Parts: sequence; structure tokens; C-alpha cells
Amino acid sequence: MDFHPQPQAGEARPWAFPAPERGTLDNGLTVLRCHRPGQQVVAVELSLDAPLDAEPEGLDGVATIMARALSEGTDKRSAEEFAAELERCGATLDAHADHPGVRVSLEVPVSRLPKALGLLSEALRAPAFASSEVERLVRNRLDEIPHEQANPARRAAKELSKQLFPASSRMSRPRQGTEETVKRIDAAAVRAFFEGHVRPATGTAVIVGDLTGVDLDAVLADTLGGWTGDKADLRPMPPITADDTGRVVIVDRPGAVQTQLLIGRIGADRHDRVWPAQVLGSYCLGGTLTSRLDRVLREEKGYTYGVRAFGQVLRSASPTAPGGATGASMLAISGSVDTPNTGPALDDLWKVLRTLAAEGLTDAERDVAVQNLVGVAPLKYETAASVAGTLADQVEQHLPDDYQAQLYVRLAETGTVEATAAAVSAFPVDRMVTVLVGDAAQIAEPVKALGIGEVTVVTG
Repeated sequence: MDFHPQPQAGEARPWAFPAPERGTLDNGLTVLRCHRPGQQVVAVELSLDAPLDAEPEGLDGVATIMARALSEGTDKRSAEEFAAELERCGATLDAHADHPGVRVSLEVPVSRLPKALGLLSEALRAPAFASSEVERLVRNRLDEIPHEQANPARRAAKELSKQLFPASSRMSRPRQGTEETVKRIDAAAVRAFFEGHVRPATGTAVIVGDLTGVDLDAVLADTLGGWTGDKADLRPMPPITADDTGRVVIVDRPGAVQTQLLIGRIGADRHDRVWPAQVLGSYCLGGTLTSRLDRVLREEKGYTYGVRAFGQVLRSASPTAPGGATGASMLAISGSVDTPNTGPALDDLWKVLRTLAAEGLTDAERDVAVQNLVGVAPLKYETAASVAGTLADQVEQHLPDDYQAQLYVRLAETGTVEATAAAVSAFPVDRMVTVLVGDAAQIAEPVKALGIGEVTVVTG
């Protein structure tokens, strides 16, 4: 029997995060373009300066409804006709609202890029915001809220935000609004928010894909270049304050067989020099199945399927904006454990943190983390959408275009001592808010006995 010869490994090629070309259209829209040979599906990410802080008082969620309504018809096409035109292009169009602003995502085969960008520009120039469509989107959002309340992970995230931030802060409230605020949203409110905050001069379009043979300048001039709007000054952002006094909040779910845990506090964003070391240290603590938390809680004790430690940027301001830089990230440990072992699992988790502070990371842990974080980058950014998403994140967080490329360099240069210090600083045992979604009757007393902070029970 003849066999095909065994494939041989190819020679490793150097890799770096793609560098975009930056420009500005006549209407003030910033454009980042990135030619990626072979990527026949082009990804477009449009960042709009319409942050949740800009929502009118009592209308939390209007940014979300506006984002969803952008694809629900224009002055030329009904919602059904607009959807049909997107489908004919083989395109997908999505939008969502978050603390930094509204993000619109488009993916389309490169051969249909002009048509798809034309539809996107039509939605931006003349969205219909028909009362019937807005009312439908409001009903849909109201239907989502009970499901989010029933989801332990979503409920834990909501409670942690409420606990960390003052009630006056938009960050303390659900990003997509509450039942009370969403009910107040109508077509007039959606249009007012759109007209007040969505304009090309404060927007950025990121376009990534194989642009061979595409006259992108001409395509943009015919599509997004026709979008007009007034200029606007940089918006001052309110300072971020948080209370990370060590304490435990149990969201009571009688009869729950598992406890969802979310332990968090506020830390530095990606403008801070500590960020690369913080990423590395957090990865060693709980970034993968072989990290410390999983090794103890999952492999040795069998309490959980997995526990993760991570940092997620909430919002960043330009250092030159009024009020200066006011960025912050959420530093968190999350996972779920079986109910009877909630107390022992938290006890062991705190022991892991205390051991980390006392003994530090090992060089072997640091080396594996660097290999994993840096080595996976070429696969992580294999698609145009992943590159476009990261470039748009950098735009929203007011970072330089080469930030991601430089991050990998800094990760490789970060030593074990520096990574240890950053992880210990990120997760101090006495300055974290612990949210547990579970059966309070079973878990409250064992958790109180741990002495990790005052324990409060709230209804879920």
C-alpha cells in the first residue's frame, strides 16, 4: 500500500498585527483601511460617538434602540426592503451600543462592497425610525429583560455594576436600559438621540479585507462621503469613581444547584503602562485551563468547569479631551461552582490569591503565558472581522493605530516579577466586591465564616 508522504512543517514567517492606513473624507469621517490579501469578505466597523453617558435622563436604552433601528428602513426603503437588499449583497449588518459609543458592523464579499457601503450610508443619511419599527424594537427589548434576569451570569454582572458605581453614574445601570426606562422610548426620542450625536465628523470607519483592484477612494466618495452633518467638539466625560470596599453580595436564587460568582473591582485601562503586565499576570492567574485558578478549583478540587480572570476596558477618554483621561477597566474573576462547595471554593480561591502575593509567579508560568498570548495572535487575527474589530476598539479607546502590535512586543518583554506585581495589584484580597448568584439559605453562612467581607443578601 502506498501512502502519501508525511507533510513537513513549513518555515515560520514573522508576523505583526496589520498596520492600517489612516485618512479623512471631506465630510470629516476618519477612515482606517487595511489591505489583507486573500480576505475576500471585507469587514467594516463604524464607530459613532454616541456613548451611553449621552442618553437623556430616564431614557436608558435609547442608544440601543437607535442602533437596532438603523437597519430597520430608510426614507427610500421599508425595513423589509432594506433587509432584502442586504441579503442580495450577501451582507450582514449589525449594530450595538456600549459605554464608548455605538458600533455598526458590516461584512460583505468584496465584489459587493460598493453596494453594501451604499446601503450603510443610506441608513446613516436618512434612517426612517418609523414609529411601528421603534415600537417593535422596544417590545423586543422588554421581552429580553426577564431572560437576562434569569441568566445567572448576566444577573451577576448587573449586580456588580450596581455595587461598584454610584447610582448617579450611567455605569451603575444596565447598558441596554431597564423595563422602566425602555418603556418610555419612542420614535421621537430615538431620532433626537440620533440627530444630537451621530455625525461623520466624530465617526471612524475601519475597512479591512482584500482591496486588490478596488478604488476605495471612489467607493467611499460615492457612499459614506455623501453623509453630512455638523461638526462637534470633543465631549467631556464624567470621571469614573467606584467603591471596591471588600464585601459580598448574594443574589438569592432558592433551589439553585450552582452558584455563579463574579469578583471584581475597577482598575487601569490600556493607556496605563501597567496594562501589558496586568494582561500577563491575569492570564497566569486565570486565563486558561492550565492557569492557577483552574489548576486548583477545577483539576485538584473539582468544584467547577472553569474559572477565569480578566480585564475588560469599560471606557477610555482622549488624554487631550476636556477633563483629561478618565479611563477604567473592569478587573474580574468569574465562574460557577456547585452549591454545596461554594464556601470551600471561595476559600481556596482566596488562598490562591494570598499565595500569589506571598510567593509570586514562576518563570515557567510567565513563559507559557507569553507563548500562548503572543503565539496565538496570527490565528486570532486570521479574519478581516477580527482585525477590524480590534482597530475599532483602539479608535474607541483613543489608542494609537500600532497599539496592538506594540502590545505583543511589551508582553514578550515583561518579566515574572513585573507580571506578579501587576496581578497582585489587580486582585488584592481585601479590595474586591464579590457577587454570588445562588441559594442564600445554603451558601450565606459558609461564606460569612470566610471573613472576606460583610455579607448582604438581595432578592434576585
